[in-house]
Amino acid sequence: MTDFGPLIANPKSFLLGAAAQFGIFAAYFGALFTSAMGWADFSDKAAAAISIIGGADGPTSIFLAGKLGQTKYLGPIAVAAYSYMALVPLIQPPIMKLFTTKKERAIKMEQLRPVSKLERVLFPIVVTIVVCLILPTTAPLVGMLMLGNLFRESGVVRQLTETASNALMYIVVILLGTSVGATTSAKAFLNWDTIFIVILGLVAFAFGTLAGVLFGKLMCALTKGKVNPLIGSAGVSAVPMAARVSQKVGAEEDPTNFLLMHAMGPNVAGVIGTAVAAGTFMAIFGVM
Repeated sequence: MTDFGPLIANPKSFLLGAAAQFGIFAAYFGALFTSAMGWADFSDKAAAAISIIGGADGPTSIFLAGKLGQTKYLGPIAVAAYSYMALVPLIQPPIMKLFTTKKERAIKMEQLRPVSKLERVLFPIVVTIVVCLILPTTAPLVGMLMLGNLFRESGVVRQLTETASNALMYIVVILLGTSVGATTSAKAFLNWDTIFIVILGLVAFAFGTLAGVLFGKLMCALTKGKVNPLIGSAGVSAVPMAARVSQKVGAEEDPTNFLLMHAMGPNVAGVIGTAVAAGTFMAIFGVM
């Protein structure tokens, strides 16, 4: 049910959303490193499942872990993913402030152009077709994301939109949480692997935020100060929490600065990027 308007109005946001996915691959190689050092016993598939925590997308993390057959890590991955999604307002601001200057944080961006109804309806259809043709394994993730958006933007299926955004969503969350929780026995959860998963999840979030901010600084330099680097941190796809954090940090420097809608572009781009990253891992490991 996400609003893709800010992303359509500013397509360059795709680049910021893609940059923030660096955290996923940093966590992937981090998990392989811990195994190589003998600190943990993560296979390639386990490392891939753990790394998606960095996408700040709990359902995608659970989906990929299940597809890769890493059910023994479902509980720790779910706990880490949802915990860090909730902790975005605590994790991101120190990194954002450390790697940006006061002048950069105070940059005001131009108002986004209006997005037409036709663009909003065509966007989910075109993105689904293009992404699924390039990477068919992403079809379940990108397809469901865009289907919900099409419900919202079409304006002709009001009852389906209301059901999907309320009753159905809560039912799925309850069933998902209960089923994942049922796999989390003390033996499976209270061990060193869980600690390393939590640490790697934090590394993924930190690196994702850092990569987004640094790419935002690059875009700021290339556009001669027209892009506020803070919106890059919203590429971590915790929608809309990450975008709100960008707004909050920017407003601390200048209360009249309104970055929320600009940050929503990278934010929703990050959702698509996380789905593509998960599909890439599925393709690498031959999972359909």
